[in-house]
Amino acid sequence: MTDPNVPPPRDDRPDVVHHTTINNPSTTERGGSGWIGFLVGGLLVVLIIIAIVVFSNGGLNRATDTNVDLDVDLPAPELPEAPKMPELPPVEPPSLPDPSPAPAN
Repeated sequence: MTDPNVPPPRDDRPDVVHHTTINNPSTTERGGSGWIGFLVGGLLVVLIIIAIVVFSNGGLNRATDTNVDLDVDLPAPELPEAPKMPELPPVEPPSLPDPSPAPAN
């Protein structure tokens, strides 16, 4: 008896199988890849500029005088009193069923 899940044998396969070869020329033969160097170089310059700005705290020119005089003579404003929250009603905790199964006998 044969297995019904196995497909029937195929008799329509050709005797000779032809293969196709595809030749892709390298980038030096095509004359490309010049723009990749330009792109990588531009990105490198942008990253260097961003690193200078970030690590020098905003740029190359910095203020040298950091004396700050704060003179506050005004009293601090008084805030209004916060509203009182209502009392919560008493709530019983929910009852949970027993997690063990019932006996089978």
